[in-house]
Amino acid sequence: MVREINSKELESKLAANEALYLLDIRSEAEVVGGMLPNSTHLPMHLIPQRINEFSEDQDIVLYCRSGARSYHACMYLMQQGFKNVINLQGGIIDWARNGYSIVAYG
Repeated sequence: MVREINSKELESKLAANEALYLLDIRSEAEVVGGMLPNSTHLPMHLIPQRINEFSEDQDIVLYCRSGARSYHACMYLMQQGFKNVINLQGGIIDWARNGYSIVAYG
């Protein structure tokens, strides 16, 4: 079962300076519209190649446009033995709908 977090819960954790690793798994074309603050961009298809860069020392919150791709990416990482992955429900669409900050990519 994939752990999930909603935008409101995530914003509260970020405001409290909780140590979270935010991973935007959308394509290059999608991130030009902005990202969550302090996110790292890694397109979903590159996760298997860069899996050794992920740490189990802090929670990794994955997000995409709507939460569907990031849910599947969380499942994949869990199959690889990661227990610290969390999916952002509703993705960046829900984050923006709630009026939370989006920053420019790059």
